[in-house]
Amino acid sequence: MLELLRKNNVVAGVLAIIRIYLGYSWITGGWAKITGEGFDASGFLQGAIAKSTGEHPAVQGWWAAFLENVALPNAGLFTFLVMWGELLVGIALVLGLFTNFAVLMGMVMNFSFLFSGTVSTNGQMILLGFFIVVAGANAGKLGLDRYAMPYLKALFTKKISKEVRKTAEV
Repeated sequence: MLELLRKNNVVAGVLAIIRIYLGYSWITGGWAKITGEGFDASGFLQGAIAKSTGEHPAVQGWWAAFLENVALPNAGLFTFLVMWGELLVGIALVLGLFTNFAVLMGMVMNFSFLFSGTVSTNGQMILLGFFIVVAGANAGKLGLDRYAMPYLKALFTKKISKEVRKTAEV
């Protein structure tokens, strides 16, 4: 199964569809926040903190403590990170550029939203993202990763070999 996900060209096409779907979802969410009437994460953060109390809390205490002591005092930063993070993850996924990194960052946001008591489509997006992560380079094969990754690998390899030569000369 792993070999199929990582090497098969037909699977690369299916992964491209999944990747573009996820990217479109992230773009529309981020763009709506950026162009809407003043998205502010503080209301969401306060709501998540409120869900951490009662007989059956939806938010665990350790996460609520993080939200209350780190995220809420820095709500402006988190507002910026969510808006632009969603948009940039979406663009990267649609283009198939830095696909694995983009989907991992999207999954971090999905898990953060889940930890904050919001189910929505987060579970579905994590599941689809999991297939992209496991597929590795095959997920971006029909995207800009096809060109960017070999270039970066060559660039990185040259830099490493220069450092090795420099060390050997010493």
